[in-house]
Amino acid sequence: MDGGQRRQSGICGMEEIIMADVFKGIEPMVYKSRISVPYHWWAGETASRFLIALRDERKILGTRCTGCGKTYLPPRKNCPSCFEAAMDWVECAREGTVLAFTVARRQLASLPRKVPVIFVLVRLDGADTALLHYLEGIDPGSVRISMRVAARFAQERGARMQDIECFVPKGE
Repeated sequence: MDGGQRRQSGICGMEEIIMADVFKGIEPMVYKSRISVPYHWWAGETASRFLIALRDERKILGTRCTGCGKTYLPPRKNCPSCFEAAMDWVECAREGTVLAFTVARRQLASLPRKVPVIFVLVRLDGADTALLHYLEGIDPGSVRISMRVAARFAQERGARMQDIECFVPKGE
């Protein structure tokens, strides 16, 4: 390799190259570009069952640990608290409580909704963990921690998280 200093590393007699020296005398060229990398992956057994229930039954399923009794939403294959492998499927309520929220006010290409967008962490009744989603139907200045909300399902569903279109203040 031209330009790089070499020395014995002492590890199995391997040679070590000092990288800072490799680029001496080279003008760095920077090209601005965007790379689109579309891909597909298998959601796995646990996530697949959760997403199919959203799509086909409009049910929000969680998993309850048979060891410690905690209910996880989104569901988990194994309990992250006590490491129990045995998990039972349970239906969680469509209503819950806002634990935290934030308001996005800057429109970005990655944001599929028009700003302001309210993101909420919702703990559904019967679950011990929270779900991150959108909140609609309320002015951002009126959102409060501990407010009650309900899931609104999308008319067209496709076994994805967006099958829950958003959460709305309870009573809407």
